[in-house]
Order: sequence, then C-alpha cells, then structure tokens
Amino acid sequence: MKNNFFIIDTNTLISAFLLPDSVTKQAYNKAVRLGKLSASIETYDELREVFLRPKFDKYVSPEKRLLIINDIKELLVFIEPTEKILDCRDPKDNKFLELAIVAGASCLISGDKDLLILHPFRNIPILNAIDFINNF
Repeated sequence: MKNNFFIIDTNTLISAFLLPDSVTKQAYNKAVRLGKLSASIETYDELREVFLRPKFDKYVSPEKRLLIINDIKELLVFIEPTEKILDCRDPKDNKFLELAIVAGASCLISGDKDLLILHPFRNIPILNAIDFINNF
C-alpha cells in the first residue's frame, strides 16, 4: 500500500499546537491517523524558528514549545526536495510545494492564501484545515 504523506505548513502546525480544540488540531490529528507527516530540513527549521519566537511565550512556555517541536520531529518523515519551484507568489512558500512534489504528498494543508490559490498543484490538493477534515 502506498504511503499517504501529508504536508502541513508552519502556521497551521503552530495553530494546532497552540489550540488543542481547534479545527487545525483536528486536521493535524486526521493527517497523523491517515498517514505520515513529511517535512524537509528547511520546513522543520522554519517551524522551530517561528514557534520559539517570544510572541508565543504568553500562550505556551518556551520549554513546552521545545518539547512539542522535539516530539513532532519524531513523527516526521524527512524528505529533501530535488526540484526548485518558483510558482508561488510568496517565494517563502515554495518550500512547501517542493516538499509536496518530492514526497508525492496526498495533500498539502495550509491556511495561506498564496498556497490555497494554487489548488490543486500538480494534482496535489492544497486544502485548508476544514476542507481537509470534511473532504479527505
């Protein structure tokens, strides 16, 4: 059976970790249930850098966030992109498209309009959390 790889962008992951009863957490849980989460070193480094910013201190302690980051690292299947993609209007989001392509992702989950507008991208669905929950 083919592996189902899911890519979840940084903001969606952070939302899932900060809001345990949220739609993003439900989407995260469903992706983990249905398959494997994939990341590249670049997407993981972005998650780590953004989630450890001081602005999140008022929600979750830095120590707890570091534990979350280390826990998710154990779940992730790391795959490194082999193709440079420049199709997204926000160049910082191309790394998620590159990862989705090389992983043969079943879906890219994002709330980012710059990614959502590309749905589907090379036959890979790009869905927000609620659409992923309802339609996948």
